[in-house]
Amino acid sequence: MGGLLSELSKKLAERWLTLLVLPGALYLTVVAAGHTLRQSAALDVGRLTHVISDAARAPEVTTVGGQVVLLAAILAGAAATGLAAQSLGSVVERVALAAGWGAWPWLFGELAERHVARRQRRWDAARAEYEDLRLRERAPRPADRPRPWERHRAAHRCERISVERPERPTWSGDRIHATAVRLDRDAHVNLLILWPHLWLVLPEEIRGEIGRARATLTRAAVLGGWALLYLPLAWWWWPAVPLAVTLVVISARRLRAASDTYATLLEASVRLHLTDLADKLRIEEQPMGPPLGGAVMRRLNGSVAVSEPAS
Repeated sequence: MGGLLSELSKKLAERWLTLLVLPGALYLTVVAAGHTLRQSAALDVGRLTHVISDAARAPEVTTVGGQVVLLAAILAGAAATGLAAQSLGSVVERVALAAGWGAWPWLFGELAERHVARRQRRWDAARAEYEDLRLRERAPRPADRPRPWERHRAAHRCERISVERPERPTWSGDRIHATAVRLDRDAHVNLLILWPHLWLVLPEEIRGEIGRARATLTRAAVLGGWALLYLPLAWWWWPAVPLAVTLVVISARRLRAASDTYATLLEASVRLHLTDLADKLRIEEQPMGPPLGGAVMRRLNGSVAVSEPAS
């Protein structure tokens, strides 16, 4: 038991150091550099070196007690900054997935609605072009058929907007929503109701893969949180701008890739293990499809008792 607790505390310390302290220490370093150099001498390395050397010779940091206090202050500040970045990351994640965008405040909701409508028009046009090329492939004369790369390019243009017809203001949100749309269309299942029950029958290795994919999505959003923290530093030190922009680009790309992986795993898990859930529910064995999905949903909906409120 002692060995288990020791190993657990070691892993927790490693995660604390990696996720909070090191990124926070880097942020504090940038803050200190920006506060020292300001806009007028933003890239003056010599001045920064001189200030650091003077600070290192100060009596307060040459004693053991002073060094301990300084180290504790840096660790505490770095950890607090890391927690702030994670909190902002949760906001970035909510915006990126946009699950409840209809309930956003008026101005943001209005802008999101217009953006969704614009994305739908673009997707409809791209999809119409793709369908037209598919029809032309059946032309009797080879000269009337489009080149293969034209159809692939049209499909890629459509998928860059959204995998299914857009219903949310972001690509990542639509990618996860597309999983629910496909499963409803192909198997007549409601993913929101189905998932908690299916999770309990999934094999441990699959749950681990889904958990890791979800953690990757969260880490990508936290990078966006760090970008939000770096951006205000540009007020007195302009090199913070390229740092923030770089983090925004990396966060956006990782959010897109992570949401795609997460959505793919969700859909694959349902398609592969819906029959396992049906077996647990004592539903007669049948192939994956609308009849099986409908039977599972009727059983799950019927298992939830709806009672009248007490008078």
